[in-house]
Amino acid sequence: MTLQVTNLVGGYSQIPVLKEVTFDVQNGELVGLIGLNGAGKSTTINHIIGLLTPFKGEIKINGITLNQDKNAYKKQIAYIPETPILYQELTLKEHLEMTMMAYSLDRDKAWKKANHLLSIFRLDNKLDWFPANFSKGMKQKVMIVCAFITEAPLFIIDEPFLGLDPLAVHDLLDLIDEQKQKGASVLMSTHVLDTAEKYCDRFVLLHDGTVKTEGTLPELRKALPDAGESLDDIYMSMTRADQHE
Repeated sequence: MTLQVTNLVGGYSQIPVLKEVTFDVQNGELVGLIGLNGAGKSTTINHIIGLLTPFKGEIKINGITLNQDKNAYKKQIAYIPETPILYQELTLKEHLEMTMMAYSLDRDKAWKKANHLLSIFRLDNKLDWFPANFSKGMKQKVMIVCAFITEAPLFIIDEPFLGLDPLAVHDLLDLIDEQKQKGASVLMSTHVLDTAEKYCDRFVLLHDGTVKTEGTLPELRKALPDAGESLDDIYMSMTRADQHE
């Protein structure tokens, strides 16, 4: 098991946003983290990557907590944020080199992987460009390339399809599948439910800071037999039921 979140209570102030959140991501699995704005998806991710400290509960990656070994914990994570975060004074090449140093990667192997990814995302002739020269979609592709050269055991991907053209979305999904086949685990937050339904192995449905239900699509259908067949039907039915309580 790559990621284990147990009874997580947390947030940004003394009032908890997350309330006893528990779920896991197994080796070689893509889990969709689904929820409306404000459901707690980004808060959950920020706790996993170590930007927030839990009020209570525990987060382990391959049996290691952040407190036990910060460097070992963080090197197991490759993170692609919803909004690209790039250093304005560094070129694309320098971003890649910084990532290689941060993860202690073998430079020859890492550059071979990087050149392959740069070609896929049509960035191979832009190594000397600065972030100011990139569109939002291109910045997102830079984040994707930096994440996937690490070949980390856990990929955390927050709303990855925003700003990407259809070809890049397809390429990203292929990369995710490739890493899954190698045994990596992926936690992906997204509002694009039709894509999530097609590609995710399991789903964690967050609402108001709690896990309302989780499982494969057949398991969700069985748990909520009157909700509908699609992931969108199931989530909207559950959300509307809560609003009318």
